[in-house]
Amino acid sequence: MKIKQVTLLILCIVLVSAFLSTELSAQCAMCTLNAENSTTNGNTQGKGLNDGILFLLAIPYLIAVGVGILWYKKYRKNQPKRISPFER
Repeated sequence: MKIKQVTLLILCIVLVSAFLSTELSAQCAMCTLNAENSTTNGNTQGKGLNDGILFLLAIPYLIAVGVGILWYKKYRKNQPKRISPFER
């Protein structure tokens, strides 16, 4: 019962913080100015900045998928072969 209460409390805190959050500036000043100026002047530097962010975002997921595939192959190799009663 206590685990349900803790889980509910954490969920409430996350929801309240999501609804009450304010706009945050997570970029450095140079990146922010570069992105703002590229949209006003029609340059493609903003597109390059977005592509770089997506590249940095994708790498950890690709590594995790690779580790998962290797783990799955190793796990499947170590499993004993089961004979079905219908195959006799």
